[in-house]
Amino acid sequence: MAATRYFARLKANAAPIELLVEQLEGGRYAVTLNGKRHEIDALMLPHGAVSMLVDGESHAVEFEEHKDVVAVLIDNQVNQIDIVDERRSRLREATKAFTAEGKQIITAPMPGKVVKVLVKLGDEVKEGQGLVVVEAMKMENELKSPKAGKVVELVAKEGTAVENGAKLAAVE
Repeated sequence: MAATRYFARLKANAAPIELLVEQLEGGRYAVTLNGKRHEIDALMLPHGAVSMLVDGESHAVEFEEHKDVVAVLIDNQVNQIDIVDERRSRLREATKAFTAEGKQIITAPMPGKVVKVLVKLGDEVKEGQGLVVVEAMKMENELKSPKAGKVVELVAKEGTAVENGAKLAAVE
């Protein structure tokens, strides 16, 4: 079977680490990291952890996934790893050149209620930083900044009802 290429980052701005993952017979895998091949045999345990033999050395590992980020607990240490396949990595590279320009308006994606305002007028925010949390259909939706900049308008107030498309904030 052909190897699948992944890219992992341990820190947000770190250079990606290339991983080649190949499925072997019997549920085993070969992972090539920094040019060195490792054989892995994994067994799912009843409580959600994974028992792994990596090059013959045993490890108990737990994973918690959230989109492209995986929290990995191994040897009593948690690491946040941003991991994507080759296709997703290329897509990220292609779209990072297309950053939002000018004033960006953040609107309610559907009718709901503002349950939390995470910023104040005049705050400097990063791209992807949460601005407002709107509850709709019994789910909380964190609306994030489409760009790095300054909060120049803040219409959202906690506890207020909002209509679909209602202006909540603006970042410039």
